[in-house]
Amino acid sequence: MAIRKYAILGALALAGVSLFGLSAKAEDVTLTLWSLDKDTQPAPNLVKEFNAQNNGIKIEYRLIQFDDVVTEAMRAYATGQAPDIIAVDNPEHAMFSSRGAFLDLTDMIAKSTVIKPDNYFPGPLKSVEWEGKYFGVPKATNTIALYYNKDMFKAKGLDPNKPPQTWDELVEDARKLTDPAKNVYGLAFSAKANEEGTFQFLPWAQMGGGSYEHINADGAVKALGIWKTIMDEKLASPDTLTRGQWDSTGTFNSGNAAMAISGPWELDRMTQEAKFDWGVTLLPVPKEGAERSSAMGDFNWAIFASSKHPAEAFKALEYFASQDDKMFKNFGQLPARSDISIPESGQPLKDAALKVFLEQLKYAKPRGPHPQWPKISKAIQDAIQAALTGQMSPKDALDQAADKIKAVLG
Repeated sequence: MAIRKYAILGALALAGVSLFGLSAKAEDVTLTLWSLDKDTQPAPNLVKEFNAQNNGIKIEYRLIQFDDVVTEAMRAYATGQAPDIIAVDNPEHAMFSSRGAFLDLTDMIAKSTVIKPDNYFPGPLKSVEWEGKYFGVPKATNTIALYYNKDMFKAKGLDPNKPPQTWDELVEDARKLTDPAKNVYGLAFSAKANEEGTFQFLPWAQMGGGSYEHINADGAVKALGIWKTIMDEKLASPDTLTRGQWDSTGTFNSGNAAMAISGPWELDRMTQEAKFDWGVTLLPVPKEGAERSSAMGDFNWAIFASSKHPAEAFKALEYFASQDDKMFKNFGQLPARSDISIPESGQPLKDAALKVFLEQLKYAKPRGPHPQWPKISKAIQDAIQAALTGQMSPKDALDQAADKIKAVLG
């Protein structure tokens, strides 16, 4: 009897130690996550949901500023103070991967039942690759297409069900829709001297047969020439050179532009602000039947190679990926996955537009990926500004950009 008593007490004692050990371990495994997302965006909310599971892993969230992401993250990595997980803009991903800052997730992904490469759109998936391996997981994605004001089309005798499909049609329609007396421009877009300008122009260069490695291809020169025509003929506001996508699309919403090149992040705002009938169509191509392209934006998840808890950090990424089907409903962001169907919102204009953006995503291409993308992008931005301000011809500007990029590529 005494032996049994002591055996039971011993078992209870061992159980207590075991439970205490689990509790201690749970407290010890604390991850840090850095992101730009504010309270109404995915990252902090996903962190709260993950922490609520009480699964032995806790995530501490830090909101960082856009201009600080690369410099602060690389500085933190160099000094051993990097977070476990970070959300990084997709064209910057390759820089971290190429320098060994991000953890190679290839083997973890291969064993995962949640994160499956075949489920992702090609563009977002390509942005997390480096030298044939996966160094991250796409967080969300976006692209650009052409918004157009159907009421203005009708007023100018244009068929509202036949938006422009080619570059020439876009220019011709912009000419007909521009109305200086009413302060209406035919088109709104962003040629700003930052990443937004590159984001908007690169698809045109790609549709013209160019690429960032061959930015002065004949078709890319033609594309920049069309942009210059649009600016010279005042079919777009002079502010196009200094205004970002959010502000340029705002002119469309207010009725001061008949068409706008922008993305799905505008859908909620447009639904609320636009007091007219509008639609969205795929980006016009150089000529009928030409290859399509579009920009690809948004962020990727990555785990720093210095993380002391890579397995736990990957479990967090798996949880985030498991919530991708709620990305659009809860945050208005498009999941980077082709296997997820987004339910209709019940708002006809928004639902019709969403279908176009999902179609456009099939043609979206990442910027790069290349570890020196900021320098490559700067060369393209300089060319856009030089050509549109008349300092150089489109060909000379892109030839100069090609030389700069060639020097970067080595």
